[in-house]
Amino acid sequence: MSRTPAAERPRVPFDRRLAAAVQKVTANALGPYQTAIVRIGFSFTWLLFLLREWPHRLELYGPDGPWSWEMGHRLITDNNAFTVLMWSDGRLWFEIVYGLAVLSALLMLLGWHTRAVSVVFMAGVLSLQNRSIFMGDGGDNVIHLMALYLVLTRCAQVWSLDARRAARGRDGGAAGPLLWTVLGGFLMAATFFSGTTGEWWLLVLLWVLWLGQGLWWLVSRYAPEEPRTLLDVVANLAHNATLVVIMAEVCLIYATAGWYKVQGSRWQDGTALYYPLQLDYFSPWPALSDLLGASGLIVLLLTYGTVMVQVAFPFTLFNRKVKNVLLAAMMLEHAGIAVLLGLPFFSLAMIAADAVFLPTAFLVWLGARTARGRDRVLRRPRAEAVPPERSRSGDEHSPRTLVG
Repeated sequence: MSRTPAAERPRVPFDRRLAAAVQKVTANALGPYQTAIVRIGFSFTWLLFLLREWPHRLELYGPDGPWSWEMGHRLITDNNAFTVLMWSDGRLWFEIVYGLAVLSALLMLLGWHTRAVSVVFMAGVLSLQNRSIFMGDGGDNVIHLMALYLVLTRCAQVWSLDARRAARGRDGGAAGPLLWTVLGGFLMAATFFSGTTGEWWLLVLLWVLWLGQGLWWLVSRYAPEEPRTLLDVVANLAHNATLVVIMAEVCLIYATAGWYKVQGSRWQDGTALYYPLQLDYFSPWPALSDLLGASGLIVLLLTYGTVMVQVAFPFTLFNRKVKNVLLAAMMLEHAGIAVLLGLPFFSLAMIAADAVFLPTAFLVWLGARTARGRDRVLRRPRAEAVPPERSRSGDEHSPRTLVG
């Protein structure tokens, strides 16, 4: 059957197209798989980092570090950064904060009560990183930003314990109100110590999120019709706007990195990659570094290739196939950085940020393969998918509307 030529198809009026676009943005939290993989990627990266640095935590962020509590307090007073580690210089308080950071990263990875846990996750990231700002690198900066963004996204619509609970028609039980009460107590303490933690705007945001979560629970329990729909619209708008910001942030990172490299003489003559390969602290595999550094052609190709991929990537978003090819190239590049230069957490953070551009079809396939592998390891039968119209929870209580 022949298709109707594009010139002969009836034109949809602009007002109808605009109304359809508004309906799509307000009625749906777009990119559920993309935001889920970003959530999993950054929480996994932060969790691995905290566990790897567990033996050195006191030197990095605690009272035994070269950046003393007094020096940190003086800097925090000047730059108004947020960190709860300034509330006390005792080791017990530091261990509590570090332990909560590890726990929140694990719960964020699993997607358990993600709305509340994402705030704790953000507080843990900001508290540790702002305590000793000279300990971080580019990957820490990306985690810092994404921890803020994830609070405003509905990143647990899929691949989370929240989504599984919603699909089974269950609510959060007593855990939700208990978490809300405990976090309210911590928020009051943070407000009391605001003179030392700084960033008043962040405290205002936390209070708005805390009150909004309480309102969400009350409306869901006692007014599930129009008021709940209105809250869903607000949540979807916040999610979609934040998703656009995350994508723009990734493009900005690569654009600025690429254009700054273009201005460097070592990048212009194609020798920039050679120099980090000769540094001992960037050479976990000296033999491999020497092998690559000995080939001028490989160094030239990798140097120019890095610049071209970073500069070109933001422009490839207009072509899906080219974008996917460059996206795979950038992920392979970061994997190479992790191995060659010994920067695994920087590479994991950047790969997690790149994942926001992965196509939905690939992510669905990846999720299905992962689920099959999990069931094969656990030796349990695969559960049949329940059609949406047969779900016990009904359309108005679908995972999309219940999980933020």
